Amino acid sequence: MSEHLPGDAVELSPDEIENLHARWSSCWAPSEVAQRLAGVDAPWCVAAGWALDLFRGGQTRAHGDIEIAIPAASFPEVVDRFPGYVFDGVGSGRIWEDVTPEILAAVHQTWLREPATGNYLLDVFREPHDGDTWICRRDERIRFPYGDIIHHTPDGIPYLAPELVLLFKAKHVRQKDQADFDATVPHMSPAQRDALAELVARVHPGHRWLADL
Repeated sequence: MSEHLPGDAVELSPDEIENLHARWSSCWAPSEVAQRLAGVDAPWCVAAGWALDLFRGGQTRAHGDIEIAIPAASFPEVVDRFPGYVFDGVGSGRIWEDVTPEILAAVHQTWLREPATGNYLLDVFREPHDGDTWICRRDERIRFPYGDIIHHTPDGIPYLAPELVLLFKAKHVRQKDQADFDATVPHMSPAQRDALAELVARVHPGHRWLADL
């Protein structure tokens, strides 16, 4: 994404950022997202905290929103599934309402908004990729075929591999990130734990999680 942020953004105050949870209070569950995206050709998957719950087989904590990841070039296909809704660009404490190509080039997060209420229902991460190869936005040396990193629940909901979800959570290690790490690692296979350790060591050398892996 571009380092230049376009103008015409709504800059959120600390109080507005703190109160965003109210606008996410009616966000969809993974099953509803999967129903709405059924038949989409693009490789998409549930990401972040919900992905870890799908991996573990049950919801372990409350989620303030829901995120999915898609190849950036496939965003128009997802947009077509939501007529009557609006996508806003988000980044650096700002919201760009009703995204334009300039905004899409500048930020990777896109929030689906219901115009009648102003509520947000889905957060779409538009990820870098090379064809069918996913590229990590934190370190472009990390690349995997989509088929290797998208797993599925027994009822067919796609979710991002837990080692990649935890790699993104390793940057800030908020309280919920640490809780997710502690709850997920015991369910991971030795190969998944080794992969997570290698990824974290590459992106965050000396990270405190490495001692537990």
